[in-house]
Amino acid sequence: MAEEELEALRKQRLAELQAKHGDPGDAAQQEAKHREAEMRNSILAQVLDQSARARLSNLALVKPEKTKGVENYLIQMARYGQLNGKVAFTLVFRKCLENDWLWNTRHERNYQRLLLLSSCVI
Repeated sequence: MAEEELEALRKQRLAELQAKHGDPGDAAQQEAKHREAEMRNSILAQVLDQSARARLSNLALVKPEKTKGVENYLIQMARYGQLNGKVAFTLVFRKCLENDWLWNTRHERNYQRLLLLSSCVI
């Protein structure tokens, strides 16, 4: 009985110390996530123009899982050299529609408006 109580106290003390000082494995995981996020942001900064990044970040507030898919797709295209220069939001939106990421009638109307506006702007 004394050994069981002693073992329970050891586990409790270990949990308290890990909570107080943080688990070293947890810090390494956080650092890896931070580096990955920095790398993603730097690639997206090179690939997207300012308006496209702003619109994509607004979309991330509403649909984060879909935005992650779009970002992954753009990063993959950039890695394989399929993107030339900075990408405007109309191209990002077109790629989303082609892949059925944002497809519904409201977005279809918005897409048609965007195409009309982008063809009028010089």
